Amino acid sequence: MQIFTNILLGFLVVCAISVSLSKNLLNSIIIYMSYSLVMSIIWLLLESPDLAITEAAVGAGVTSLLFFVTLKKTHAIVKQDDQEKEDEDDE
Repeated sequence: MQIFTNILLGFLVVCAISVSLSKNLLNSIIIYMSYSLVMSIIWLLLESPDLAITEAAVGAGVTSLLFFVTLKKTHAIVKQDDQEKEDEDDE
C-alpha cells in the first residue's frame, strides 16, 4: 500500500510541474482535473472520505467546469468548423 501511495504522490508532483509548463490552456485544465482526482484518492487512503468527496466534486468537477466555460467565453476553445473557416479566411 505504501508503494501505491508513493506512486500517487509522485504523480501529483508530475501533474503540478506539467500544469506550470503547459502552453495549451485546455491541456492545463485536463491535467488539473487529474491532479484533483488523484488528490481525492489520496484523501481516501488517508481515511478522510469527506475531504475526498469534496475534492472530487469541487476540484475535478465544479472548478474544471468553470475553467471550461471561461475558455469557451474567451474563445480559447473553438469548434472544428469555426477553426476551418478561420483558416480559409486567412488564405
